[in-house]
Amino acid sequence: MPRMSAEERRESVIRAATAEFARGGYHGTSTEAIAKRVGVSQPYLFRLFPGKKAIFLAVAERCVEDTIRTFEEASKGLRGEEALHAMANAYTKVIAERPERLLMQMQMYVAVSAAEEEGDREFGEKVRAGWMRLWDTVHLPLGADVTETTVFMAYGMLINCLVAMGFPPEHRVWEGLYPSARLKQRPEA
Repeated sequence: MPRMSAEERRESVIRAATAEFARGGYHGTSTEAIAKRVGVSQPYLFRLFPGKKAIFLAVAERCVEDTIRTFEEASKGLRGEEALHAMANAYTKVIAERPERLLMQMQMYVAVSAAEEEGDREFGEKVRAGWMRLWDTVHLPLGADVTETTVFMAYGMLINCLVAMGFPPEHRVWEGLYPSARLKQRPEA
C-alpha cells in the first residue's frame, strides 16, 4: 500500500477530527483521540497542525465550505423560491445523512462562546467569517433580499436545533416549517 502524502494525511486528520469534535466539542476532545482515530502519533499530528486549536479551526473551515458547496450546487441556475426550496432540501438531506456536519456546526458556536469568555477572539472571528460566507452564498440566489436571507438562515438554525435535540420528523414542532425545510414531508390530505 503506498504511503500517504502529508496533504492526504491532513485530509484524514480533518475527517477524523470532524467526527471527534462533533461528538465531544473542542474542550471534550483530545488530540490523542484524533491521532488514534487517524492512526498516527501525536507528534506526527503536530507536524501537520501546530495544535488542537489549528485542527479545530481547519475542521470548522471545512464544515463551512461543505455547507457552502451544498448551497451552491443546489441553487445553481435557480433564483428566488426555487433556489430557496432547492437549498433547503439539499441541506436537510445532508444533515440527515451526515449528522456529524450538523453537530460540528453546533460545536463551532459553543467553541466561540467559550473561547471569547476566555479572552480568545480568534475562534469567533474565524467562525463569524465563515457564517458571513454562508450568508453571502444564499443571499444572491434568494434575490439579494435581506429578509428572505434572514428567514432562510433562521429556519436553518431552527432545523439545526430540532435535529440536534432529536425531534422526529413527524413531531408537531416541524409543522410550521415550509415543506422543503421539513425532514420528511407529509402527504397532502
